[in-house]
Amino acid sequence: MVRRTVLFSPGDRPELCRGAPSTGADTVVFDLEDAVAPARLAEARTAVADLLADPEFDPAAEVAVRVAADPDAAATDLDAVTDAGRLDAVMCPKADVGSVRRLADALAARDSAVPILALIETATGVLDARDVAAHPAVDACCFGAEDLAADLGATRTDEGTEMLYARERVVLAARAAGVDAVDTVYTDLDDHEGLRAETRFAATLGYGGKMVVHPDQVDAVHGALAPDSEAVAWAKRVLAAREAADAEHRGVFEVDGEMIDAPLIARAERILDRAPDSG
Repeated sequence: MVRRTVLFSPGDRPELCRGAPSTGADTVVFDLEDAVAPARLAEARTAVADLLADPEFDPAAEVAVRVAADPDAAATDLDAVTDAGRLDAVMCPKADVGSVRRLADALAARDSAVPILALIETATGVLDARDVAAHPAVDACCFGAEDLAADLGATRTDEGTEMLYARERVVLAARAAGVDAVDTVYTDLDDHEGLRAETRFAATLGYGGKMVVHPDQVDAVHGALAPDSEAVAWAKRVLAAREAADAEHRGVFEVDGEMIDAPLIARAERILDRAPDSG
């Protein structure tokens, strides 16, 4: 599946959770961690479980739950949601090797085979990124810059250079393991141009999606990730030329004065995969 946008909804706001898939987000995450005050966690678990069990709730979006970072609290979360009904994935916060293994074991103990979305947002998690991404239960690595900055004692800047090493390490680990790479949230809800610019930059690093915290951010991210018409036209020319080269048993060929080989063919295929109505 495609995870261009991963939208969080607080678990204690069932009306927002129910409406989240209608935003067009590819994945919706019902949050039982940071977005819910401790005093409302029991209420949030019940609300999320009730929604997952509702036979009328059958969205096209992937449905995930972010469980607590604390193992005991996470176990209570899983008890509430794993047998409730529609559940496609579980997000592991503060993901590192230990927390991912514990969550995978807890899911297996409940006979649940849903994949894990690993939210890497601590110094240990960044250093563990390769092993986290390679765990067989992990299907995506999500980079959390805000919590990481707090863990490091780093100062967040508009340029984001303080996060660049970690951001690149996470996407490298994800791509090496063949799982999705989802970039960090953009916290300025009113700055859609800034969101688009940051999304485009994340895409240049190799990220295929972005976490979002408000429905209004979904379309901005999708638009920023979609290739422009010039890129789509180039990709179509490359793949058309490849067909001719294959017929003549040539491994390399020329398009627009550029020598094309396997890496550029793969790039053209990725462009068309991300292009709406590119067929």
